[in-house]
Amino acid sequence: MTSVADAVQTMKDKFNPAAAVGLDVVFGFNIVDEDKQYALIVKDGTCELQEGNNPNASVTLLMDSQTLKGIVSGETDGMQAFMGGKLRTEGNMMLAMKLSELFPV
Repeated sequence: MTSVADAVQTMKDKFNPAAAVGLDVVFGFNIVDEDKQYALIVKDGTCELQEGNNPNASVTLLMDSQTLKGIVSGETDGMQAFMGGKLRTEGNMMLAMKLSELFPV
């Protein structure tokens, strides 16, 4: 994976619409070492990718680019990254737990 943008796009491509039925949530991603922000907007079985900060994010995940790329590729476990301090959340942390269902590796 070459860039953060590619990693986020790959995540969107893995979207599982069946897991998103009835959901209306915005997942924010703040990539701290590259000062980049993205949002995945999940609504009624659809997923839209947005570049930049989304003030309506229900949960924002803060991490560096290597952590994001590792999680998306499956080389890094998101929960282990969280427990190890490489991934932080702001907002509704329980929604972050749904990411593995919505975007399976």
